[in-house]
Amino acid sequence: MRAPAKVRKAVIPAAGLGTRFLPVTKVVPKEMLPIAGKPLIQYAVEEAAASGLEVVILVLGRGKRMLAEYFQQNYDLESLLATRGHESDVEALKELSEIVDIRAVWQDAPHGLAHAIGCAHSQVGDEPFAVILPDALIDSPIPCTRQLMKCYELHRGCVIATREVELSEVERFGILDVISEAHASSPARVLKVISLTERPKPQYVRSRFGIFGRYILEPAIFSHIPHLRPGFGGELQLTDALTACSREVPIYGYCFEGRHYDAGDKVGFVQASVEYALKDPILCQRLRNHLAAHDLVPEATAS
Repeated sequence: MRAPAKVRKAVIPAAGLGTRFLPVTKVVPKEMLPIAGKPLIQYAVEEAAASGLEVVILVLGRGKRMLAEYFQQNYDLESLLATRGHESDVEALKELSEIVDIRAVWQDAPHGLAHAIGCAHSQVGDEPFAVILPDALIDSPIPCTRQLMKCYELHRGCVIATREVELSEVERFGILDVISEAHASSPARVLKVISLTERPKPQYVRSRFGIFGRYILEPAIFSHIPHLRPGFGGELQLTDALTACSREVPIYGYCFEGRHYDAGDKVGFVQASVEYALKDPILCQRLRNHLAAHDLVPEATAS
């Protein structure tokens, strides 16, 4: 029997319209909005690289070509910076273009997350792969995607990053109905997924384990996406594709370690901007001085 394939590739869906950030996202992709001087798309690509992945597949839509161009080398800019003595900036730009093998595929219209992932099938091929949603920032010492990859090594199947959310928040998440997989050979963080529901009403949930924008998916998912019907919001939902796929492969939830920010939401975006700036050695002290001067110093936050 053929040995299970290694996870080598990540799909980053980035074709959405970013309507929660209008009017700026009319012309600027949401994924290019900066958190502490670095765009969201870069955090996602860096997480893939830090997790040991070799290939990143960006799923792009109309007006999103700059996301791929952002990672391409700009010789003219590097030459100009070099003549002005900005060697550190030159090195940073070179590193950006060499971080990982980046490829792009196109989604003709925003038909939903499942459809976006289906657009990457030709590049992914018949092997397991990671999915990283760029507006779900997860700050952790071990990249969240790497945590899922380690879980996948022990539990072959689809793996979903999860943790419990407040009952008042379940309508903002896909929700997993789970049972514990804890036993001698399985860490307590692993859960067996029984069913998935996209943004349910609080009165109908039996579980509060939300989906947090990181996945390891088996290639079997691709055979189910073409048969999906529009679900929540009139889009093709990944939760529905996973439900169909669960008849073939097991689905697991992994309770990840790290602090999550919903950077696709304006409040979450501001929270992430402050927290990441406070971690930046260049920005930290000036920001702390400003916050202190206005009695705005934030309380310490736990991961």
